[in-house]
Amino acid sequence: MNSSRGICILGSTGTIGVNTLDVLARHPQQFHVVALSANRNVSKLEEQCLSVKPRFAVMVDEDAAEQLRQRLKNTGCETEVLSGKQALEEIAVLPEVDYVMAAIVGAAGLLPNLAAAKAGKRVMLANKESLVMSGKVFMDAVHDNGAELLPIDSEHNAIFQSMPALINGMQQKKGVTKILLTASGGPFRTLELEKLHEVTPEQAVAHPNWVMGQKISVDSATMMNKGLEVIEACWLFDVPEDQIQVVIHPESMIHSMVSYNDGSVLAQLGNPDMRTPIAYSLGFPERIDSGVEQLDIFKVAQLNFAKPDYERYPCLKLAYAAHHIGGYATIALNAANELAVESFLKRQIGFTDIPLVIEKALEEAPAGTPEVIDDILAQDSASRITATTFINRL
Repeated sequence: MNSSRGICILGSTGTIGVNTLDVLARHPQQFHVVALSANRNVSKLEEQCLSVKPRFAVMVDEDAAEQLRQRLKNTGCETEVLSGKQALEEIAVLPEVDYVMAAIVGAAGLLPNLAAAKAGKRVMLANKESLVMSGKVFMDAVHDNGAELLPIDSEHNAIFQSMPALINGMQQKKGVTKILLTASGGPFRTLELEKLHEVTPEQAVAHPNWVMGQKISVDSATMMNKGLEVIEACWLFDVPEDQIQVVIHPESMIHSMVSYNDGSVLAQLGNPDMRTPIAYSLGFPERIDSGVEQLDIFKVAQLNFAKPDYERYPCLKLAYAAHHIGGYATIALNAANELAVESFLKRQIGFTDIPLVIEKALEEAPAGTPEVIDDILAQDSASRITATTFINRL
């Protein structure tokens, strides 16, 4: 890379955002931070602004933005503080921004991510909901505007690394017979089925291998996270859902594999640390230092694999079904899951109620595929109303 690349981090105070800043700090000559965003974590964003001095900082919450504005003014930091959801789109399309780290969790990330794609940026996608909700619309925006889409999820990044080289912006699938998407199985992989209804939020967010936010940790426990990743992989790599096989791999050392028609299986291995896919996406097509410790295969010694049990992980089955139906169904799936997980974390519903809420939303979703963003957002709202009504009756 000949010149410094401008970076915008959407969701800089979350796990992905923090890890991105860690990698960037190792390459001060190659990258500079133009903009950061957060929802309402004033203290963390203030700390980041004082450290990297971005031109802009966005807080979605208006009150939090005002607090940050005053704090930065008192320290002499010249970062301009913007507020509101629209500001997320504004910083994602700035001319001086080359790469956008799309790390906002959930449906809230869709519009700024789509704006970045339409602006032809390199979109480093850590928000799988964008493709789950708006697969065709989002991919069309990427292709029509010359954007680059690099996946940050460790599994999709591993697939990206294990697929044939990019040609004219598209990965060639010649000889690819199957994508093997690995999953840890979450913290309840071996728990007796009859005890799943007793699971508490504290237990669900304690992931055995990865350090993640609460929502994603619960999704991992239900394996809805993997279901969303199946849908995301279908769009990223242009394959049908029956060509993607989920493999439970408790050690989380193999991040995913690609099977070929000559009998070869290519896998990407590494310690479970999100800085690896972040560094790969920042440096692509080169490789840059991530700060991640090298994998010691002698220490690992043994790798295990198993098929997922749909009785234990009904959310995974629902995700496959939703993608097969397509369009409005995947929007309903995502919306209902977000509401169900939030309700579970607030102790309003039980762990095993989560798939029941999602199933109800899928039953209410219309047939067909939305072609415009307004229809996508309308279905998202409708499915949230359906989920909320069902939750209130539980």
